Amino acid sequence: MVIAIYAGRFDPVTNGHVDIAERAAGLFERVVLGVYDSPDGSLFSTQERIDMATRATGHLGNVSAKAFTGLAVDFARAEGARVLVRGIRAFTDFETEFDMALMNKKMAPELESVYMMSNLEHLFIRGARIREVASFGYDVKDLVPAHVAEAIKQKFNRR
Repeated sequence: MVIAIYAGRFDPVTNGHVDIAERAAGLFERVVLGVYDSPDGSLFSTQERIDMATRATGHLGNVSAKAFTGLAVDFARAEGARVLVRGIRAFTDFETEFDMALMNKKMAPELESVYMMSNLEHLFIRGARIREVASFGYDVKDLVPAHVAEAIKQKFNRR
């Protein structure tokens, strides 16, 4: 069984994340969304991000979400994964991802990094940009799953 890790902050989970998860689910027997339990401030708690990711990928029987801390390669080893899945939106992502892939290969030569190009409609979607525009009242319903858009709206209405 080939297990893949798709690691990120998922703050919030976007339609681009769901697209990559769906495509990875078609390639691997099991995909684990590794939700990074970041020590710095996130809009959503780790548990909220896990819940949103789980709901967003609930239609995929071989995808689950779990929190992790530390290095993604250590999380992958703990999960018995052989593959690290990453999405690439644009050329600027490539440089960062290339550097990360080389470091991951140095730390964990047994893991393969697989990169998926974002679909055109998701090229500009970034969690940071969604948080930014939502904080100014922009409705992000076309960029994230419906339940995530509602959670974002509630988050900013409370502030």
